[in-house]
Amino acid sequence: MYDNLIYSYTRAQAIEDGVLVEVGPIAQEAGYRVSVALTAELWGKLNAIPEDSADSLEGRLWDLLFMGMLAMKRQKSPAQELFYEFLLQLGKLPEQPRLVKVKMVAGPGDNGELVITITLPHED
Repeated sequence: MYDNLIYSYTRAQAIEDGVLVEVGPIAQEAGYRVSVALTAELWGKLNAIPEDSADSLEGRLWDLLFMGMLAMKRQKSPAQELFYEFLLQLGKLPEQPRLVKVKMVAGPGDNGELVITITLPHED
């Protein structure tokens, strides 16, 4: 009865469409052994660097990934979802960096392999 799938939106399609942004090389440097992608909205926040800031996209991405790795190591048992925070300069200096809460979701990729997606808490 339900053997005819009408439509499936794959992770590869989401990356191709820009809904997800793959961050492979930096994620590997940070210690991740699986594919890691960010939602476009979170990627936009990382890219919104105030003009007078010394931040770089690479530095912001490293902070996000490094804090995620620390959060995973602190986790007592495996979890499909994990919430953590990292500091991000959102406005012009001298405004202090703010803690931004994110959600890390581990699940199956297009071929059943383990993948990680990092989102803002309100995103699915």
